[in-house]
Amino acid sequence: MIINADLHVHSKYSMATSKNMNPETMAKESMKKGLNLIATGDAFHSKWLEELEKHLTQLDDSGIYKTNLEGVSTNFVTTTEVEDNERIHHLLIIPSLEVAWQMRDEFIVKNMDADGRPKIRMNASEIIDIAKEYDCIVGPAHIFTPWTGIFKSYDSIYECYGQKVDFVELGLSSDTILADTIEELHDYPFLTNSDSHSPWPHRIGREFNKIELNEFSFNGLKEAIKNNKILENYGFNPRMGKYHETGCIKCYKMYDINVALERNMKCNCGGQIKKGVKSRIDELSTIEEGHHPENRPPYQYILPLAELLSVVHNKGVTTKYVQTRYNNLISEFSNEIEVLLNTPIEKIELIDEKLAKVIESYRTNNLDVIPGRGGQYGIVKY
Repeated sequence: MIINADLHVHSKYSMATSKNMNPETMAKESMKKGLNLIATGDAFHSKWLEELEKHLTQLDDSGIYKTNLEGVSTNFVTTTEVEDNERIHHLLIIPSLEVAWQMRDEFIVKNMDADGRPKIRMNASEIIDIAKEYDCIVGPAHIFTPWTGIFKSYDSIYECYGQKVDFVELGLSSDTILADTIEELHDYPFLTNSDSHSPWPHRIGREFNKIELNEFSFNGLKEAIKNNKILENYGFNPRMGKYHETGCIKCYKMYDINVALERNMKCNCGGQIKKGVKSRIDELSTIEEGHHPENRPPYQYILPLAELLSVVHNKGVTTKYVQTRYNNLISEFSNEIEVLLNTPIEKIELIDEKLAKVIESYRTNNLDVIPGRGGQYGIVKY
């Protein structure tokens, strides 16, 4: 079977996360998005685990969970993101909620419930050893993010973990084209996930994976990732990511990396300049763009439908104006992914001519974008 899966999100127990990140809302909005499988996130937090157990039911002994809501088809897989003692983030996909309960006691941590994404007082190799003991699928989260990705501190994945991981997660500011200029990464499947802190479809599933499973289970997912049965990655044009280019984290002025280094990473406004993902990849690159391993799936750019409606109509994402048009499109074409990727442009034109033009632009990779930098998302020019 072929599924759409977003394997990295957070719950309401993580900092700076929507209070609406509860199992029922996540499931309903994920179905509206067009996802078949969504991460639970935060599976080491005791209150979240209790809430998941209350609202979810395991499908046999598969490690896949469904909600108790009628008519909701999106299912859950147990996951968490953890931070190690070097502030590097790691994504763990866990066999079940029961296993998550068992794993909590294995880590050195001051307070596992202090935040949905716990701060583990151990290094990456120690964390991965424990994860492997419990049969988890594990890899680095958003590898290029300048604050918490592994490449902020290391020049290779093996240097960080001391062993091979199951996958790497690209993050919003990179894509397959950029990442595959680093030869080491040819050995790993790529995942593209949302890392969402909100259940609404302009956040959840903003990046996702199309995966072929032999069976709809944790073991089926593990086998698919390990054997790179990822058919396609869907994600932001990396220029839309918050840290794609080098820029000031205070005023968001964009800098050439050489100029930034000459200024000791200090902006005219007094703010700190943060090295962009593109600059960091340039430092690590050993291969020209366009060279990929044979089994690398296509990478399709995608942008949230509500954000596209917001841009073309110059209205806020959460306004009634945008949400009404969003819901009309979902009602007509089944789900957001279907609208963004598969619905013929001429059919979209009948409902919203302006929207049809911008969807066609990103489908053909002709979208005009002001790149993201310094923590500010890229901006679509229309």
